Amino acid sequence: MDANNGVIHKVDAVIGLPTIVTHATANPQFTSLVSALTRSDMPNFVGILSGTANSPFTVFAPTNTAFSSLLTEIGAANLAAIPKTTLENTLKYHVVTGANVGSNNLTNNMMVPTFQGGSFKITTTGGAKITDNNNRVSNIIVTDVQCSNGIIHAIDKVLLP
Repeated sequence: MDANNGVIHKVDAVIGLPTIVTHATANPQFTSLVSALTRSDMPNFVGILSGTANSPFTVFAPTNTAFSSLLTEIGAANLAAIPKTTLENTLKYHVVTGANVGSNNLTNNMMVPTFQGGSFKITTTGGAKITDNNNRVSNIIVTDVQCSNGIIHAIDKVLLP
């Protein structure tokens, strides 16, 4: 059915929101993140981020470009070259459990506790940015991707705890 601003498709059921995991796996900007989360020696991040225990989740999701930059920065040939503990702690540092932290909740100098146990600082002057524990700054480049069990914000740099 045509509309003046697009096309309407009739469906026979309500289409639910994706989970954090189904969105990440469907988004071509997050293939490196998905590869890191599903590396064979990692915890069952797919199970954790697909479920509702400890949800809602807020995931600050690094793009493929962010992961490429990280590999260059730390001198690693690929994701497999990153030590298990380093990668696990880094991935957990991008997740907030039990809170849907939307962009409207971000405040200047806000400290955000992470699933990893550490925290990072949000600043909002000149656009939303994250300063990690190593004083590295990442821009939040896409906000408020709502999923059934949380929210995703895309970032342009991998955060290091």
